Amino acid sequence: MKQKILRRVIKIDEDKCDGCGLCAEACHEGAIVIENGKAKLKSKSICDGLGDCVGECPKGAISFEMSEVEEYLGPDEGKGAPGDRVLPCGCPGSAVVDMRIDRTKAALAVTANKVDQDAGMISQLANWPIQLKLVPVDAPYLRETPIVLAADCTGFALPGFQQAFLESGKSMLLIGCPKLDDANLYEEKLSQILKNNKTPQLTVVIMEVPCCSGLWRLAEAAVDEVGMDIDLIKVVISIDGNIKLKETIKYRYKSN
Repeated sequence: MKQKILRRVIKIDEDKCDGCGLCAEACHEGAIVIENGKAKLKSKSICDGLGDCVGECPKGAISFEMSEVEEYLGPDEGKGAPGDRVLPCGCPGSAVVDMRIDRTKAALAVTANKVDQDAGMISQLANWPIQLKLVPVDAPYLRETPIVLAADCTGFALPGFQQAFLESGKSMLLIGCPKLDDANLYEEKLSQILKNNKTPQLTVVIMEVPCCSGLWRLAEAAVDEVGMDIDLIKVVISIDGNIKLKETIKYRYKSN
């Protein structure tokens, strides 16, 4: 029997729905069907809770609700599930490492070995681990430091990702997939990270594909929940490896 958890899914108000079908087209999980002129959620268990359909509804008939349903496991449901769980704290591979202190040594080593620096052979990565679900909310390298929150695919799609966003180790990297991972958990953890570390800037790097927009939405929700001054930057990468959009939203809250 599959485990049930409390997570976010969509809710459709059939009284408002006019059966246009835009929501069904936007749902890449196939969770929405049109029956008798109305949109219906076929199964809560295959709704990923990202809400790609919400913005497509011209009648405002779709909203979110928290419901106790089967855990969303992604397209390859059930395959490799044990390996997808969060590693225990004792795992050596999850040990917190601040690599900024070794940046100068690395540069000198590259020069000594006559490696082509123009090829970008010096890693700009300054922290470990980088998976959002593995990073402790109180990791010392996060304190008052800009954060880059990137969708998993972006580092492979964009040539020079590190040089574009992590130059000189000035920003810490966190990565995750809003489609295959637990978006609700990510939102809660990101809120804790921002609040505990007084993060001055959060850059969210996502792909142009619809399912990736969930990472941006959860970042916005986390910033709203914390309610502190922060520069929130949105960067969208095209599937052919170019920066398609870059915009900055400055959140400023009046002190009471």
